[in-house]
Amino acid sequence: MTLPDTAGRLTPGAPLAPLVWFKAGGPAEYLLEPKAVDDLSAFLRGLDRQVPVMALGLGSNLIVRDGGVPGVVVRLGKPFAYARPGEGYLMTCGGGTSGILVSSNARDAGIGGLEFLRSIPGTVGGFVRMNGGAYGREVADVLVSATVVRRDGTVETLGAADLAYTYRHSNLTDGTVVVEATFKGYAAEPQAIQAEMDRIAAAREASQPLRSRTGGSTFKNPEGHKAWALVDAAGCRGLTRGDAQVSEKHCNFLLNLGNATASEIEALGEQVREKVKAQSGISLEWEIQRVGIAK
Repeated sequence: MTLPDTAGRLTPGAPLAPLVWFKAGGPAEYLLEPKAVDDLSAFLRGLDRQVPVMALGLGSNLIVRDGGVPGVVVRLGKPFAYARPGEGYLMTCGGGTSGILVSSNARDAGIGGLEFLRSIPGTVGGFVRMNGGAYGREVADVLVSATVVRRDGTVETLGAADLAYTYRHSNLTDGTVVVEATFKGYAAEPQAIQAEMDRIAAAREASQPLRSRTGGSTFKNPEGHKAWALVDAAGCRGLTRGDAQVSEKHCNFLLNLGNATASEIEALGEQVREKVKAQSGISLEWEIQRVGIAK
């Protein structure tokens, strides 16, 4: 495969397991860490249209299959990790920025309403694409606009309405990379913002297995139901497959207890789906993205 030049870093056969929360899965055929938006745009413009492209954030909501990911995986590093306050209680943030940095910088600027982003274990690019949410709020509630680089290298700025948000979903096509987003909050005292961030952090710590190798919420909440309750009612709490386990602390989380393969983690999730379907008649949908080639 002939690849365009880049001012950033392009690594063939890059291991992805160290970059994802499950610490499992195969390599990227190529890992691109662009230096700037125009660098990414030029690279994608020059890349053969048949080559698949996938963006990778913190890898918190992702199963990378053991055969690895074909094509180019784009990871936005330090040049895309910023969160800048602006007039009108706006925060403009790079696609590689963590939710914690967004909410912390908003706090320092006296901008409230973005505290919930602290609890989303991912980057701006990921949670803008997936309409990430927690504690009663979601990205659709606060997003003003997002700048994206399309698969053909075109750079576009889209309004929130253009993304056609639904629950944990946008209409952004495969290969589109979110490079910047602007969120709108409201005036608030930094102490009150910090108190809300602390409340959210404590609630997560108490209910979720944050110190484990996990992928966050595994299944979407079906209309009128909580996924964890359906999983629990189907007798799946603590269920194992190899070194993969359904968390006993929060059974909508899967864990890698040590050396689980991606296939074991995914197969355990499918086993849970079967048990829930048999017990309740409800078909759970994956919230975790599963990418790459099974091995």
